[in-house]
Amino acid sequence: MREEGAPHPAQEDPESATGGTSAEALAARGADLRAERKARNETPVKQFLRRVANIFLPLIPALIACGIIAGLNGVLTNLTTRGVTPWAADATVALAAIANGFMSLIAVFVGMNAAKEFGGTAILGGAVAAIIPFAGIAKVTAFGQALAPGQGGVIGALFAAVLAAYVERWCRRWCPRSAAMLVVPTVTVLLAGLVTVYVFMTVAGWIASGIGVLANGLLQTGGAPAGFVLGGLFLPLVMFGLHQALIPIHTTLISQSGFTILLPVLAMAGAGQVGASVAVYMRATRNQSLRTTIKSALPAGLLGIGEPLIYGVTLPLGRPFVTACVGGAFGGAFIGFFDAIGTTVGSTAIGPSGWALFPLVTGDAGIGAAILVYGGGLLIGYVAGWVATYFFGFSKESLAALNADDNDARRADLIGETSPRA
Repeated sequence: MREEGAPHPAQEDPESATGGTSAEALAARGADLRAERKARNETPVKQFLRRVANIFLPLIPALIACGIIAGLNGVLTNLTTRGVTPWAADATVALAAIANGFMSLIAVFVGMNAAKEFGGTAILGGAVAAIIPFAGIAKVTAFGQALAPGQGGVIGALFAAVLAAYVERWCRRWCPRSAAMLVVPTVTVLLAGLVTVYVFMTVAGWIASGIGVLANGLLQTGGAPAGFVLGGLFLPLVMFGLHQALIPIHTTLISQSGFTILLPVLAMAGAGQVGASVAVYMRATRNQSLRTTIKSALPAGLLGIGEPLIYGVTLPLGRPFVTACVGGAFGGAFIGFFDAIGTTVGSTAIGPSGWALFPLVTGDAGIGAAILVYGGGLLIGYVAGWVATYFFGFSKESLAALNADDNDARRADLIGETSPRA
Protein backbone atom coordinates (compact mmCIF):
# COMPACT_ATOMS: atom_id res chain seq x y z
CA MET A 1 0.00 0.00 0.00
CA ARG A 2 1.10 3.61 -0.50
CA GLU A 3 2.41 5.44 2.49
CA GLU A 4 0.06 8.14 3.76
CA GLY A 5 0.80 11.46 2.10
CA ALA A 6 2.57 9.85 -0.87
CA PRO A 7 1.35 11.14 -4.26
CA HIS A 8 -0.92 9.03 -6.35
CA PRO A 9 0.82 7.82 -9.52
CA ALA A 10 -1.61 9.81 -11.63
CA GLN A 11 -0.54 12.95 -9.77
CA GLU A 12 3.16 12.56 -10.48
CA ASP A 13 5.01 14.42 -13.20
CA PRO A 14 4.40 12.36 -16.35
CA GLU A 15 8.10 12.70 -17.15
CA SER A 16 9.07 10.83 -13.98
CA ALA A 17 7.34 7.50 -14.42
CA THR A 18 5.97 5.36 -17.23
CA GLY A 19 2.92 4.62 -15.12
CA GLY A 20 1.73 8.22 -15.52
CA THR A 21 1.31 8.20 -19.30
CA SER A 22 -1.50 5.73 -19.92
CA ALA A 23 -4.79 7.29 -20.96
CA GLU A 24 -6.34 6.24 -17.65
CA ALA A 25 -3.56 7.86 -15.62
CA LEU A 26 -3.69 11.06 -17.66
CA ALA A 27 -7.46 11.20 -17.33
CA ALA A 28 -7.14 10.75 -13.57
CA ARG A 29 -4.58 13.52 -13.38
CA GLY A 30 -6.80 15.71 -15.55
CA ALA A 31 -9.70 15.11 -13.16
CA ASP A 32 -7.46 16.01 -10.22
CA LEU A 33 -6.39 19.21 -11.96
CA ARG A 34 -10.01 20.08 -12.73
CA ALA A 35 -10.99 19.55 -9.10
CA GLU A 36 -7.97 21.56 -7.93
CA ARG A 37 -8.87 24.39 -10.28
CA LYS A 38 -12.47 24.35 -9.05
CA ALA A 39 -11.33 24.53 -5.43
CA ARG A 40 -8.90 27.35 -6.26
CA ASN A 41 -11.69 29.28 -7.95
CA GLU A 42 -13.77 29.44 -4.78
CA THR A 43 -12.79 33.03 -4.00
CA PRO A 44 -15.24 35.92 -3.50
CA VAL A 45 -14.21 37.58 -6.77
CA LYS A 46 -14.48 34.40 -8.81
CA GLN A 47 -17.76 33.45 -7.16
CA PHE A 48 -19.10 36.86 -8.17
CA LEU A 49 -17.87 36.37 -11.73
CA ARG A 50 -19.54 32.96 -11.78
CA ARG A 51 -22.82 34.56 -10.72
CA VAL A 52 -22.48 37.11 -13.51
CA ALA A 53 -21.84 34.28 -15.95
CA ASN A 54 -24.98 32.51 -14.70
CA ILE A 55 -26.97 35.60 -15.72
CA PHE A 56 -25.79 35.50 -19.33
CA LEU A 57 -25.41 31.78 -20.00
CA PRO A 58 -29.19 31.16 -20.36
CA LEU A 59 -29.24 33.82 -23.09
CA ILE A 60 -26.71 32.05 -25.31
CA PRO A 61 -29.18 29.82 -27.25
CA ALA A 62 -31.19 32.88 -28.29
CA LEU A 63 -28.00 34.80 -29.14
CA ILE A 64 -26.84 31.93 -31.33
CA ALA A 65 -30.20 31.59 -33.09
CA CYS A 66 -30.51 35.32 -33.75
CA GLY A 67 -26.86 35.50 -34.81
CA ILE A 68 -27.26 32.79 -37.41
CA ILE A 69 -30.48 34.37 -38.70
CA ALA A 70 -28.72 37.74 -38.90
CA GLY A 71 -25.91 36.16 -40.90
CA LEU A 72 -28.38 34.52 -43.28
CA ASN A 73 -30.21 37.79 -43.64
CA GLY A 74 -26.95 39.56 -44.44
CA VAL A 75 -26.23 37.12 -47.26
CA LEU A 76 -29.75 37.44 -48.69
CA THR A 77 -29.60 41.24 -48.43
CA ASN A 78 -26.34 41.35 -50.40
CA LEU A 79 -27.73 39.05 -53.06
CA THR A 80 -30.93 41.07 -53.27
CA THR A 81 -29.00 44.34 -53.63
CA ARG A 82 -27.08 42.84 -56.56
CA GLY A 83 -30.30 41.66 -58.20
CA VAL A 84 -29.56 37.96 -57.71
CA THR A 85 -32.53 37.23 -55.44
CA PRO A 86 -35.11 40.02 -55.92
CA TRP A 87 -37.80 37.69 -54.59
CA ALA A 88 -36.11 37.76 -51.15
CA ALA A 89 -36.68 41.48 -50.49
CA ASP A 90 -39.73 40.90 -48.29
CA ALA A 91 -38.08 37.96 -46.58
CA THR A 92 -35.07 40.06 -45.53
CA VAL A 93 -37.35 42.51 -43.74
CA ALA A 94 -38.96 39.70 -41.79
CA LEU A 95 -35.62 38.06 -41.02
CA ALA A 96 -34.24 41.38 -39.77
CA ALA A 97 -37.15 41.68 -37.35
CA ILE A 98 -36.63 38.13 -36.10
CA ALA A 99 -32.88 38.59 -35.68
CA ASN A 100 -33.04 42.00 -34.00
CA GLY A 101 -36.15 41.60 -31.85
CA PHE A 102 -34.34 39.73 -29.09
CA MET A 103 -31.36 42.09 -29.11
CA SER A 104 -33.63 45.11 -28.77
CA LEU A 105 -34.97 43.71 -25.49
CA ILE A 106 -31.92 41.85 -24.22
CA ALA A 107 -31.65 44.29 -21.31
CA VAL A 108 -34.98 43.01 -20.00
CA PHE A 109 -33.84 39.38 -20.05
CA VAL A 110 -30.55 40.30 -18.38
CA GLY A 111 -32.51 42.14 -15.71
CA MET A 112 -34.76 39.16 -15.02
CA ASN A 113 -31.86 36.71 -14.76
CA ALA A 114 -29.80 39.11 -12.62
CA ALA A 115 -32.59 39.73 -10.13
CA LYS A 116 -33.18 36.00 -9.75
CA GLU A 117 -29.45 35.26 -9.36
CA PHE A 118 -29.10 37.86 -6.59
CA GLY A 119 -32.12 36.74 -4.61
CA GLY A 120 -34.86 38.98 -5.99
CA THR A 121 -37.98 38.47 -8.07
CA ALA A 122 -37.19 38.03 -11.75
CA ILE A 123 -40.13 40.05 -13.06
CA LEU A 124 -39.22 43.04 -10.89
CA GLY A 125 -35.68 42.98 -12.20
CA GLY A 126 -37.08 42.86 -15.72
CA ALA A 127 -39.44 45.76 -14.99
CA VAL A 128 -36.58 47.99 -13.84
CA ALA A 129 -34.30 46.94 -16.72
CA ALA A 130 -37.13 47.63 -19.21
CA ILE A 131 -36.61 51.34 -18.55
CA ILE A 132 -33.38 51.19 -20.57
CA PRO A 133 -34.81 50.30 -24.03
CA PHE A 134 -38.03 52.32 -23.49
CA ALA A 135 -38.33 54.93 -26.27
CA GLY A 136 -39.79 57.57 -23.92
CA ILE A 137 -36.55 57.71 -21.93
CA ALA A 138 -35.28 60.13 -24.58
CA LYS A 139 -37.37 62.87 -22.90
CA VAL A 140 -35.38 62.54 -19.64
CA THR A 141 -32.24 64.55 -18.90
CA ALA A 142 -29.48 63.28 -16.59
CA PHE A 143 -26.08 64.86 -15.92
CA GLY A 144 -27.08 67.69 -18.22
CA GLN A 145 -27.71 65.49 -21.26
CA ALA A 146 -30.78 63.79 -22.71
CA LEU A 147 -30.77 60.03 -22.32
CA ALA A 148 -30.98 57.72 -25.32
CA PRO A 149 -33.03 54.50 -25.51
CA GLY A 150 -30.71 51.57 -24.87
CA GLN A 151 -28.04 53.73 -23.23
CA GLY A 152 -25.96 51.59 -20.88
CA GLY A 153 -27.21 48.37 -22.47
CA VAL A 154 -26.78 45.12 -20.61
CA ILE A 155 -24.36 46.67 -18.11
CA GLY A 156 -26.97 49.19 -17.03
CA ALA A 157 -29.56 46.41 -16.85
CA LEU A 158 -27.21 44.37 -14.68
CA PHE A 159 -26.69 47.28 -12.28
CA ALA A 160 -30.43 48.04 -12.17
CA ALA A 161 -31.54 44.48 -11.50
CA VAL A 162 -28.94 43.82 -8.80
CA LEU A 163 -29.99 47.00 -7.01
CA ALA A 164 -33.64 45.99 -7.40
CA ALA A 165 -32.90 42.61 -5.78
CA TYR A 166 -31.25 44.26 -2.77
CA VAL A 167 -34.03 46.84 -2.42
CA GLU A 168 -36.65 44.11 -2.59
CA ARG A 169 -34.94 42.02 0.09
CA TRP A 170 -34.59 45.11 2.28
CA CYS A 171 -38.28 45.93 1.87
CA ARG A 172 -39.38 42.42 2.79
CA ARG A 173 -37.48 42.62 6.08
CA TRP A 174 -39.51 45.54 7.45
CA CYS A 175 -42.75 45.50 5.47
CA PRO A 176 -45.74 43.76 7.16
CA ARG A 177 -46.79 40.66 5.29
CA SER A 178 -50.31 42.03 4.86
CA ALA A 179 -49.01 44.99 2.85
CA ALA A 180 -46.10 43.27 1.09
CA MET A 181 -48.02 42.60 -2.13
CA LEU A 182 -48.49 46.33 -2.71
CA VAL A 183 -45.56 47.96 -0.97
CA VAL A 184 -42.57 45.74 -1.86
CA PRO A 185 -42.87 45.77 -5.68
CA THR A 186 -43.81 49.45 -5.76
CA VAL A 187 -40.89 50.58 -3.60
CA THR A 188 -38.51 48.24 -5.44
CA VAL A 189 -39.38 49.46 -8.94
CA LEU A 190 -39.59 53.10 -7.88
CA LEU A 191 -36.27 53.33 -6.00
CA ALA A 192 -34.28 51.12 -8.36
CA GLY A 193 -35.94 52.79 -11.35
CA LEU A 194 -35.00 56.31 -10.25
CA VAL A 195 -31.40 55.32 -9.65
CA THR A 196 -31.34 53.58 -13.04
CA VAL A 197 -32.67 56.64 -14.86
CA TYR A 198 -30.57 59.28 -13.16
CA VAL A 199 -27.35 57.34 -12.45
CA PHE A 200 -26.97 53.88 -13.95
CA MET A 201 -27.90 54.65 -17.56
CA THR A 202 -25.30 57.40 -17.79
CA VAL A 203 -22.54 55.61 -15.88
CA ALA A 204 -23.15 52.31 -17.66
CA GLY A 205 -23.22 54.18 -20.97
CA TRP A 206 -19.73 55.51 -20.24
CA ILE A 207 -18.54 52.02 -19.33
CA ALA A 208 -20.09 50.43 -22.43
CA SER A 209 -18.58 53.06 -24.71
CA GLY A 210 -15.20 52.52 -23.08
CA ILE A 211 -15.44 48.78 -23.60
CA GLY A 212 -16.24 49.26 -27.28
CA VAL A 213 -13.40 51.70 -27.84
CA LEU A 214 -10.91 49.59 -25.89
CA ALA A 215 -11.81 46.26 -27.51
CA ASN A 216 -11.84 47.57 -31.05
CA GLY A 217 -8.81 49.78 -30.52
CA LEU A 218 -6.88 46.93 -28.92
CA LEU A 219 -7.01 44.80 -32.08
CA GLN A 220 -7.27 47.48 -34.73
CA THR A 221 -4.29 49.35 -33.25
CA GLY A 222 -2.41 46.53 -31.52
CA GLY A 223 -2.89 44.18 -34.46
CA ALA A 224 -0.87 40.97 -34.48
CA PRO A 225 0.89 41.52 -31.11
CA ALA A 226 -2.44 42.11 -29.35
CA GLY A 227 -3.96 39.05 -31.04
CA PHE A 228 -0.90 37.00 -30.05
CA VAL A 229 -1.32 37.90 -26.37
CA LEU A 230 -5.10 37.38 -26.35
CA GLY A 231 -4.96 34.05 -28.18
CA GLY A 232 -2.11 32.77 -26.02
CA LEU A 233 -3.49 33.77 -22.63
CA PHE A 234 -7.11 32.70 -23.02
CA LEU A 235 -6.64 29.13 -21.77
CA PRO A 236 -4.80 30.27 -18.64
CA LEU A 237 -7.67 32.70 -18.03
CA VAL A 238 -10.05 29.75 -18.28
CA MET A 239 -7.92 27.77 -15.82
CA PHE A 240 -8.17 30.60 -13.28
CA GLY A 241 -11.88 31.19 -13.88
CA LEU A 242 -11.33 34.77 -15.09
CA HIS A 243 -12.81 34.21 -18.56
CA GLN A 244 -16.30 34.64 -17.12
CA ALA A 245 -15.69 38.38 -16.87
CA LEU A 246 -15.61 38.47 -20.69
CA ILE A 247 -19.24 37.38 -21.13
CA PRO A 248 -20.80 40.81 -20.39
CA ILE A 249 -18.08 42.40 -22.56
CA HIS A 250 -18.96 40.15 -25.52
CA THR A 251 -22.66 40.87 -25.05
CA THR A 252 -22.03 44.61 -24.86
CA LEU A 253 -20.01 44.57 -28.08
CA ILE A 254 -22.72 42.55 -29.85
CA SER A 255 -25.41 45.01 -28.78
CA GLN A 256 -23.26 47.96 -29.93
CA SER A 257 -21.95 46.86 -33.32
CA GLY A 258 -23.73 43.58 -34.05
CA PHE A 259 -20.69 41.39 -33.32
CA THR A 260 -17.89 40.88 -30.81
CA ILE A 261 -14.42 41.30 -32.24
CA LEU A 262 -12.80 39.45 -29.32
CA LEU A 263 -14.38 36.00 -29.61
CA PRO A 264 -12.76 34.86 -32.90
CA VAL A 265 -9.33 35.75 -31.52
CA LEU A 266 -9.94 33.92 -28.25
CA ALA A 267 -11.31 30.92 -30.18
CA MET A 268 -7.82 30.35 -31.57
CA ALA A 269 -6.87 28.81 -28.22
CA GLY A 270 -9.00 25.81 -29.17
CA ALA A 271 -7.18 25.52 -32.50
CA GLY A 272 -3.88 25.36 -30.65
CA GLN A 273 -5.26 22.53 -28.51
CA VAL A 274 -6.27 20.55 -31.59
CA GLY A 275 -2.86 20.97 -33.22
CA ALA A 276 -1.06 20.03 -30.02
CA SER A 277 -3.20 16.93 -29.55
CA VAL A 278 -2.50 15.76 -33.10
CA ALA A 279 1.22 16.15 -32.38
CA VAL A 280 0.86 14.10 -29.18
CA TYR A 281 -0.96 11.44 -31.21
CA MET A 282 1.89 11.28 -33.72
CA ARG A 283 4.56 11.17 -31.02
CA ALA A 284 2.81 8.60 -28.83
CA THR A 285 3.30 5.83 -31.37
CA ARG A 286 3.14 3.00 -28.80
CA ASN A 287 0.64 4.47 -26.35
CA GLN A 288 -2.52 3.05 -27.88
CA SER A 289 -4.81 4.03 -25.01
CA LEU A 290 -3.81 7.69 -25.29
CA ARG A 291 -4.10 7.63 -29.08
CA THR A 292 -7.60 6.22 -28.74
CA THR A 293 -8.52 9.00 -26.32
CA ILE A 294 -7.23 11.65 -28.73
CA LYS A 295 -9.09 10.14 -31.71
CA SER A 296 -12.36 10.15 -29.78
CA ALA A 297 -11.90 13.72 -28.49
CA LEU A 298 -10.66 15.39 -31.69
CA PRO A 299 -14.10 15.80 -33.36
CA ALA A 300 -15.36 17.65 -30.30
CA GLY A 301 -12.19 19.74 -30.27
CA LEU A 302 -12.69 20.74 -33.90
CA LEU A 303 -16.20 21.92 -32.99
CA GLY A 304 -14.84 24.06 -30.16
CA ILE A 305 -15.42 21.71 -27.21
CA GLY A 306 -11.94 21.64 -25.79
CA GLU A 307 -12.35 20.13 -22.31
CA PRO A 308 -11.73 16.48 -23.35
CA LEU A 309 -8.43 17.42 -25.00
CA ILE A 310 -7.39 19.82 -22.26
CA TYR A 311 -8.09 17.59 -19.26
CA GLY A 312 -7.49 14.27 -20.99
CA VAL A 313 -4.36 15.07 -23.00
CA THR A 314 -2.45 18.36 -22.93
CA LEU A 315 -2.85 19.65 -19.37
CA PRO A 316 -1.91 16.37 -17.59
CA LEU A 317 1.18 16.09 -19.81
CA GLY A 318 2.28 19.59 -18.82
CA ARG A 319 4.46 20.96 -21.60
CA PRO A 320 1.97 20.22 -24.43
CA PHE A 321 -0.51 22.53 -22.70
CA VAL A 322 2.01 25.37 -22.98
CA THR A 323 2.75 24.61 -26.63
CA ALA A 324 -0.99 24.49 -27.31
CA CYS A 325 -1.19 28.04 -25.95
CA VAL A 326 1.59 28.95 -28.39
CA GLY A 327 -0.56 27.66 -31.24
CA GLY A 328 -3.49 29.75 -30.04
CA ALA A 329 -1.21 32.80 -29.85
CA PHE A 330 -0.12 32.49 -33.49
CA GLY A 331 -3.72 32.01 -34.63
CA GLY A 332 -4.75 35.09 -32.64
CA ALA A 333 -1.88 37.07 -34.17
CA PHE A 334 -3.09 36.15 -37.66
CA ILE A 335 -6.60 37.47 -36.99
CA GLY A 336 -5.24 40.50 -35.15
CA PHE A 337 -3.16 41.41 -38.19
CA PHE A 338 -6.20 41.48 -40.45
CA ASP A 339 -8.22 43.41 -37.85
CA ALA A 340 -5.50 46.06 -37.94
CA ILE A 341 -5.61 46.43 -41.74
CA GLY A 342 -9.40 46.78 -41.84
CA THR A 343 -10.67 43.22 -42.40
CA THR A 344 -12.29 42.81 -39.01
CA VAL A 345 -13.55 39.43 -37.86
CA GLY A 346 -16.36 39.20 -35.33
CA SER A 347 -18.99 36.83 -34.02
CA THR A 348 -22.68 37.70 -33.88
CA ALA A 349 -23.15 35.49 -30.79
CA ILE A 350 -21.18 33.90 -27.99
CA GLY A 351 -20.89 30.25 -27.06
CA PRO A 352 -19.58 28.31 -30.06
CA SER A 353 -15.99 28.27 -31.27
CA GLY A 354 -13.93 26.15 -33.65
CA TRP A 355 -15.78 25.09 -36.77
CA ALA A 356 -19.11 25.72 -35.03
CA LEU A 357 -18.37 29.45 -35.10
CA PHE A 358 -18.37 29.70 -38.92
CA PRO A 359 -22.14 30.37 -39.23
CA LEU A 360 -21.78 33.29 -36.78
CA VAL A 361 -18.72 34.97 -38.32
CA THR A 362 -19.07 38.43 -39.84
CA GLY A 363 -17.13 41.69 -40.05
CA ASP A 364 -16.88 45.19 -41.48
CA ALA A 365 -15.50 43.86 -44.79
CA GLY A 366 -18.36 41.38 -45.25
CA ILE A 367 -19.14 37.83 -44.26
CA GLY A 368 -17.01 36.21 -46.98
CA ALA A 369 -13.81 38.02 -46.03
CA ALA A 370 -14.40 37.39 -42.33
CA ILE A 371 -14.90 33.65 -42.90
CA LEU A 372 -11.69 33.43 -44.92
CA VAL A 373 -9.67 35.20 -42.24
CA TYR A 374 -11.21 33.15 -39.44
CA GLY A 375 -10.56 29.92 -41.34
CA GLY A 376 -6.98 31.04 -41.95
CA GLY A 377 -6.57 31.71 -38.24
CA LEU A 378 -7.79 28.22 -37.38
CA LEU A 379 -5.34 26.72 -39.85
CA ILE A 380 -2.46 28.77 -38.41
CA GLY A 381 -3.47 27.73 -34.90
CA TYR A 382 -3.58 24.04 -35.86
CA VAL A 383 -0.18 24.17 -37.57
CA ALA A 384 1.54 26.29 -34.92
CA GLY A 385 0.19 24.11 -32.11
CA TRP A 386 1.35 20.99 -33.92
CA VAL A 387 4.84 22.33 -34.70
CA ALA A 388 5.41 23.68 -31.17
CA THR A 389 4.26 20.41 -29.57
CA TYR A 390 5.87 17.99 -32.01
CA PHE A 391 9.32 19.57 -31.75
CA PHE A 392 9.30 21.19 -28.31
CA GLY A 393 6.51 19.48 -26.35
CA PHE A 394 8.53 16.62 -24.85
CA SER A 395 11.86 15.94 -23.24
CA LYS A 396 13.63 12.70 -24.08
CA GLU A 397 12.55 11.22 -20.76
CA SER A 398 8.90 12.20 -21.13
CA LEU A 399 8.80 10.89 -24.70
CA ALA A 400 10.23 7.57 -23.57
CA ALA A 401 7.67 7.40 -20.78
CA LEU A 402 4.87 8.32 -23.18
CA ASN A 403 5.80 5.45 -25.50
CA ALA A 404 6.20 2.81 -22.82
CA ASP A 405 4.24 -0.32 -23.69
CA ASP A 406 0.68 -0.13 -22.34
CA ASN A 407 1.11 -3.40 -20.47
CA ASP A 408 4.32 -2.12 -18.88
CA ALA A 409 2.53 1.10 -17.95
CA ARG A 410 -0.30 -0.81 -16.31
CA ARG A 411 2.19 -2.94 -14.38
CA ALA A 412 3.92 0.24 -13.26
CA ASP A 413 0.59 1.60 -12.08
CA LEU A 414 -0.02 -1.55 -10.07
CA ILE A 415 3.48 -1.51 -8.62
CA GLY A 416 3.05 2.14 -7.68
CA GLU A 417 -0.25 1.34 -5.97
CA THR A 418 0.97 -1.68 -4.02
CA SER A 419 4.60 -0.86 -3.22
CA PRO A 420 5.66 1.46 -0.41
CA ARG A 421 7.33 4.69 -1.48
CA ALA A 422 10.32 6.41 0.04
